[in-house]
Amino acid sequence: MPKVTYIEHNGTEHVVAVDSGTTCRDAAIDNDIPGIDGDCGGVCACATCHVYVDPAWLDKTGRTVAGEMEAELLQFAEDFRENSRLACQIKVTEDLDGLVLRIPAGQH
Repeated sequence: MPKVTYIEHNGTEHVVAVDSGTTCRDAAIDNDIPGIDGDCGGVCACATCHVYVDPAWLDKTGRTVAGEMEAELLQFAEDFRENSRLACQIKVTEDLDGLVLRIPAGQH
């Protein structure tokens, strides 16, 4: 079972075992990870599951694509960065075992 590390803005780490096929948003919600709100229920409509993908993992998670819904929503996210993603758009696979996601200071 792949493990994902969520790092809160204050540096607190949470390592979670995640079933393959689960989104990083759902894994965070199911494990009460602070800072991931996911208000829309994981349908890429709110940007409250904004995370920063550790640069070492960007090739495996992929990046946002200009013009797609995720990229459009992230333009309005607080402190958008090149490695910003929505956790609802990252599906966990065995290849993502060890993935590191940082949570921004705020989601709204």
